[in-house]
Amino acid sequence: MERDFDILVIGELNPDLILSGDVLPEFGQVEKLVDDATLVIGASAAIVACGAARLGLRVGFVGTVGRDVFGDFMLDQLRAHGIDVSGVVRSPDLHTGLSVILNKGNDRAILTFPGAIPALKLVDIPVSLISRAHHLHLASYFIQAGLRPDVPVLFKLAHAHGVTTSLDTNYDPAETWDGGVWQVLENCDVFLPNATEAKAIARMGEGRKAIRYLSQRVPVLAVKLGAEGACTWFEGSQVFVPSLKVEVVDTVGAGDSFDAGFLYGWLAGWDIKDSLRLGCICGSLSTRATGGTAAQPDLAEARRYFA
Repeated sequence: MERDFDILVIGELNPDLILSGDVLPEFGQVEKLVDDATLVIGASAAIVACGAARLGLRVGFVGTVGRDVFGDFMLDQLRAHGIDVSGVVRSPDLHTGLSVILNKGNDRAILTFPGAIPALKLVDIPVSLISRAHHLHLASYFIQAGLRPDVPVLFKLAHAHGVTTSLDTNYDPAETWDGGVWQVLENCDVFLPNATEAKAIARMGEGRKAIRYLSQRVPVLAVKLGAEGACTWFEGSQVFVPSLKVEVVDTVGAGDSFDAGFLYGWLAGWDIKDSLRLGCICGSLSTRATGGTAAQPDLAEARRYFA
């Protein structure tokens, strides 16, 4: 069936203010100088959408923002990537969310003001928009307070319209690692956690066991291992692909760029190892510049690294 979107991304929409250098704050009214401050496209869902569009997929987006300068910034940035934002709800009563990222070498701390993020509800997602897509991807499950109770319904609805589904929960700020996620996985085609999230959701301290356990409960599992690469259990054995060796500038959004690459390969019918490989390439290359989207590769560049 011919559809308008290869992928419809649903999730949070907020910019990232990235501070780099000596970013450890000191209270007591101590003022410190940092090396750099950059306002960039933020939010897991938005970075996945931009990565997918950069690879050549037709992307639509659903989320919530306020009628403010941060909302304008995010919508302008998505449009510049060729992403359809007709599904974004703009609220005059809410402020657009914002994440302040304290970036220190290969590590970071994140302070997020949710703003309009939790306001998105199932009623805000038109069925007509879902039916125009081949695939639906949901990000940041645990902070989608308004939508989270109805995500199992959303995924069932997607399947009813012949739309495949994927989920990247991202981190759970409450650290309960529940919130109905197992009901969502019952109708999830592709699950994309990182190793920490996989162990927490599976409630297993050993990563290999957690990955094997989760792989038996979803059709496709791809687990991000940070600088090491990515892996899954597939057809009874573990499949591992290493990351590329690149000069890392900023790791923000690397996992989301991985999602975009993996989903491109999976939607194109590639085998699991090549899909993992494309995900690792996209995730690795995205770390070459500040922010999650500035260094995302197009498909031609990514394919050059397959050898």
